[in-house]
Amino acid sequence: MSEAQVHKRSFLHQHSLSISATAVLLLWICLYTVSSPSTHIGSFFGNAIADWSGVVVTILATKYLYEKDSAESRPLPKNLLKPVLEFLRDHGLSIFLLITGVGWVILYIVMDSESKWGQVVGNIVSEWTQIFGLVLLTKRMIERHSRESRR
Repeated sequence: MSEAQVHKRSFLHQHSLSISATAVLLLWICLYTVSSPSTHIGSFFGNAIADWSGVVVTILATKYLYEKDSAESRPLPKNLLKPVLEFLRDHGLSIFLLITGVGWVILYIVMDSESKWGQVVGNIVSEWTQIFGLVLLTKRMIERHSRESRR
């Protein structure tokens, strides 16, 4: 494939992973909306919403946000930002997950945790906690033979 062809890839091709993951998430939401959470399949759809929410946020957040010392974040050029702006840039992923996580927790607190959507939001809170924890862990810890851990 020539260099010109590589640069002329379609929007759909360039964003196919995030579009596909979002489509799967929307499918689970639609199926959960018409199902009963007291059935096995309905419970599965509710759990799938939380899991695929995590997948979508992982794809999009790591695509656009940076986390200092995380092997998964793409390197950014250093420039002369003011210290506060540099801190926000260096920890954008953690800040995003923390702020949106607090939002999910507040929503969960005001909801009936035993309601159909309350259970889903509870699972999303769990998913956000897991993603945030993983971001923090990968800042300093490594896994042997992992491509992301090579520095």
